[in-house]
Amino acid sequence: MSATLGFFVRYLRTIPLSAGFAVLLIVTSVVTGTIADFVYLDAPEETWGVGVETASNGQWWTFVTALFIPGDPAQLVAGVLLSLVLLGTAERAMGARRLIASFLVTGVLGLVVGVFFQWIGSLAGEWWAVGTSLDLTLDPLTPIVGSLLTASAFLSALWRRRIRVVSFSILLMFVLYDGDSSNSYRLSAAVLGLLLGRLLARRGEPMAPQRSSHGEVRVLLATIVAVTAVGPVIALINPDGFGPFAAASELFRTFPDAASTTSECAGVTSAHCVHQLALLSLAGPGPVLLTFIPLVLLLIAAWGLRKGRRFALWLAVVVNIAFALLAWFSLDVMQTLQTEGAGGPSLDVVDYVVWLGSAVVVPIVISAMLVARRAHFGIRAPREALIRFTLVSCVSLVALSALYLIVGWLTLGSYVPDATMEQLAADVVRRFIPVNFLGTTGHVMVPRDEVTRVVFHWVGPLFWAIVVAGILRVFAATDQTVRVGDPQRFRALLKRGGGGTMGWMGTWPGNVYWFSADGEAAVAYRVINDIAITMSDPVCRDDRATQTIREFSEFCDTNSWTPVFYSVHPQFLRSFDDLGWQYMSVGEETLMHPVTLDMAGKPWQKVRQALNRGIKEGLTTQWLSYDDLTLSQANQINAISEAWVSEKELPEMGFTLGALEEIKDRDVRLMLALSPDGTIQAVTSWLPMYRDGVPVGYTIDFMRRADGSMNGTMEFLIASAALAMQKDGIEVLSLSGAPLASKPLAPGEEPPAPTVMTGLLEFLARTLEPAYGFSTLFRFKAKFNPTYETIYMAYADPLELPAIGAAVGKAYLPTVSAKEAVSLVRTLAARR
Repeated sequence: MSATLGFFVRYLRTIPLSAGFAVLLIVTSVVTGTIADFVYLDAPEETWGVGVETASNGQWWTFVTALFIPGDPAQLVAGVLLSLVLLGTAERAMGARRLIASFLVTGVLGLVVGVFFQWIGSLAGEWWAVGTSLDLTLDPLTPIVGSLLTASAFLSALWRRRIRVVSFSILLMFVLYDGDSSNSYRLSAAVLGLLLGRLLARRGEPMAPQRSSHGEVRVLLATIVAVTAVGPVIALINPDGFGPFAAASELFRTFPDAASTTSECAGVTSAHCVHQLALLSLAGPGPVLLTFIPLVLLLIAAWGLRKGRRFALWLAVVVNIAFALLAWFSLDVMQTLQTEGAGGPSLDVVDYVVWLGSAVVVPIVISAMLVARRAHFGIRAPREALIRFTLVSCVSLVALSALYLIVGWLTLGSYVPDATMEQLAADVVRRFIPVNFLGTTGHVMVPRDEVTRVVFHWVGPLFWAIVVAGILRVFAATDQTVRVGDPQRFRALLKRGGGGTMGWMGTWPGNVYWFSADGEAAVAYRVINDIAITMSDPVCRDDRATQTIREFSEFCDTNSWTPVFYSVHPQFLRSFDDLGWQYMSVGEETLMHPVTLDMAGKPWQKVRQALNRGIKEGLTTQWLSYDDLTLSQANQINAISEAWVSEKELPEMGFTLGALEEIKDRDVRLMLALSPDGTIQAVTSWLPMYRDGVPVGYTIDFMRRADGSMNGTMEFLIASAALAMQKDGIEVLSLSGAPLASKPLAPGEEPPAPTVMTGLLEFLARTLEPAYGFSTLFRFKAKFNPTYETIYMAYADPLELPAIGAAVGKAYLPTVSAKEAVSLVRTLAARR
């Protein structure tokens, strides 16, 4: 608790102006009385609020005071939170002076521009301006929005794009579907902030539209679809809104008010009253849920569009076209055209155009836009997943329809009014379509039997729940199979050179392969929760590293994955800098250089002791591959490994740590420690590193020793391997990386400044140490006086760090069972 409080206090010190504005909002809300639902002074809006009326009366100070007084308790809470977060972000991005300038300029001018257009529109008789011209607004959110958009010009391209897309999407949604004055003022301030940011930052951003990546287009279109789904809900919450698209919410007003409808339609037999009474008879939680199914489908489609799924695109197109068709009949557009001027009810021309545009034209335009941009959504679900979805949906529809017909037939006499089987069969379609989308209701019948009413109300929602679950499964289905010949191509590139000391780990099961168009570069990766995690360095020539990373990133963008290069070496950091990526240390690799190896001197004393003791006890070594083992030796290694795993009672870590299967590779070498009678005392495996087809280095991976073996057996084995490699002219011996470890500081060297991420890594290292002994292993390797080389994780998007962390964790422990998880937790708790 104290650490959290300390972090919050330190954060507030970095945003003094924003924190001060948050306090000022509390003070002004108390002084003016807007902090409560009652007001003990004159109505604050009339004195301090801005609008056409106050401007016409010469109350020019309201263009300033309206920025500092929240209108109600909800706006006070929002204002304080957004001041500390969004305004604080702006302050840290562009400094105090620019914040003051942007706050006043965008806030005041945003109100001036908004009020001016309201005044002009009201004089012209424009319906929105007339409807809002009497509004008096108190809104501190306007300058916050303007300042944030100004500050976006000072941020990186990634953050700049995200802030602008999200901000304008939310603002436009409220303007279109709610439409009160404050929303239009905020939109004006946002546009002004965009222009002011360009001026203050002097970034020289091109005004012409730039080529967008697949990811950018997907985010934009997904946002548009999501807005059309959430917008009607906003309009439903505020039924008195003046947004031009607020009329679309009529499609989701489920049922009329019972009291007003029965009073209005008492003794009346008009078609309108029959329709309203029929809707009342169908009221219930099931039909209410069914009403919002189209919105749920649109939100799911938006999520799929963000992931680049082609199935999501066609889902959004189908739902939007259904919206347009059903809205056409639900709003009785044709009837309106026929009856207008003939004594029937008619709409004002502008109102009619707005209704038609919001409910019919907008879905059609969105559908056309999606179809035109379909090239950006190239991720197709496997054919088997689509067939499964179709079969499950059809079978569910038939089964639930049959259930309704059977139950209805058994209780046919309970329907009011009396119904026939033909009418019951015709009513099946109504169970699966939202009530208010039906237009004219035709013959309406309602069962009185309780069981029948349950089926009557819930077969529709149950069917759509099955469909939604099926859609999510289709979105999750990907084709991650390894093509025939890819592993051989990858090995061939590794043997030419590239991939680093850990490159051979890319040949392990679980990886799939990307190859450049010319076949001269490759990356081994695995996709976990849409995170494409690579293993070690890209396999390519040094001079094309940046190109390879860029091309692989574009490939990931096409597939809507987030690329992450894991365990890369320092020589590639410049390439990531050139691409604007970020990176962080994820461990230390310990390296030996056999060519210059000399075990003389005190630092090597413990290693020499183990080597000499092994020789004295008659231990010998054998350098070979798994295929060269005798049957007895293979069985001994299997037994040693199984004993080691069973004693740990913890899940084996994968990904960068090989197990028994990985040592069976014909190119992987084994070093055995044998007792005088030929019994295996310990075994290590060594992953090769090639240059021009010749091994120039080895990396230790698999390390196991038998119970009862000599103390120091592993030191004996590694030292023997190093001496053997020295004779063979091997350049590099890697003792592999130590996850979450930090190399010892040189004399006089200062530790790096702590960050949130380094603090998290240190916490993880301390937490997992009792279970996996990372630090113990790191100290063991220090006996061999290695040089240290930091290994890094490089990523393009810092917002994805939580997802990246989860994906890396799953990569290390992909098959952890419940029992192993309990053992891990128990071990951690017992040894803390």
